Amino acid sequence: MSPLPATLASSSRPALDLTTPIVVGLSGGVDSSVAIASLHQQGYPVIGVTLWLMKGKGQCCSEGMVDAARLCEELGVPYQVVDSREVFQTQIIDYLVAGYSAGITPLPCSQCNRMVKFGPLLAYAQASLGANHIATGHYARIRYNSTTERYELWRAVDRKKDQSYFLYDLTQDHLAHTLFPLGEQTKAETRAMASQFNLHTASKPESQDLCLVEAHGSMREFLAQYIPPQSGEIVDQSGQVLGYHEGIHNYTIGQRKGIGIAAAEPLYVLALDTTRNQVIVGPRTQAEQGECNVQRLNWVSIPPVDHPLDVTVQIRYQSQPTPATLIPDPDNPITQAKLVFAEPQFGVTPGQAAVWYDGERLLGGGIIE
Repeated sequence: MSPLPATLASSSRPALDLTTPIVVGLSGGVDSSVAIASLHQQGYPVIGVTLWLMKGKGQCCSEGMVDAARLCEELGVPYQVVDSREVFQTQIIDYLVAGYSAGITPLPCSQCNRMVKFGPLLAYAQASLGANHIATGHYARIRYNSTTERYELWRAVDRKKDQSYFLYDLTQDHLAHTLFPLGEQTKAETRAMASQFNLHTASKPESQDLCLVEAHGSMREFLAQYIPPQSGEIVDQSGQVLGYHEGIHNYTIGQRKGIGIAAAEPLYVLALDTTRNQVIVGPRTQAEQGECNVQRLNWVSIPPVDHPLDVTVQIRYQSQPTPATLIPDPDNPITQAKLVFAEPQFGVTPGQAAVWYDGERLLGGGIIE
């Protein structure tokens, strides 16, 4: 294998201009609240902005706007709401509906970060607010490697809260103009800072689900508004009918609970056949794969490679990093590759992201075919 480009033990980004405002994306939660309060305390001119994505109870909307507005009033800083409902509809809701209809399980958060949040927010900040940087309450770190002249994305200090997996699709331009004030601290330290700043969001509970799930109660209820029921069979790998379903969009690879059939041993979803409208199930061992193809690659901390690379990879947000070999497609090495796992992995799910690392440094990622 060819060696990876050298990493830096520590590297800092170019100094910020204290006279240029920093636009802070606010959800109304404690993390983004501490992000703007800490920057404000350090003397940076800050402007709070909430993206209005949809109606509902999600923290990024409705009550979140109220909390964000109150926070900025308490800090004595400007606050704006930007109507982003149209872009959220096309880039996230339509994207999810199309994916689930096609029998895959899309990952909305990374798509949202690039196409709805970071890209449009940065463009708005630069064009309308005279800012050159944005900041968010994400737990991740950005470093500038002066040797490679490239911005790098690193895991957060708090590994339990690390959100780098969802940020793999950001571009060099995004990273160059983004700050993550919480990346070097733990969630407990963030809570403590919120109390020290006397923020009213200090004891606000964590958001546990996707904003769409929070707003609609479950992903199933959200999808029911867009995809009509379509009865079909639940079968084993031999084709034997074990039960029936009301739509393959209600299932995902690796799923065990909620399949709706009784069996002598636990059964898992192995595949979704859109042609036959079938859900194929089987034992856990049959839901393991030794490799997968990845498309729509985005190279982050290093330029695209055209040779095999030993990495550690995550195939889900909560999955443990596992050793793998990344093999770029010889015909299209920049955007397609194969991942060969050191050990078979359970529940490799089309539509989800595979994100590869060199230690703490995120190298790149892509969508599992």
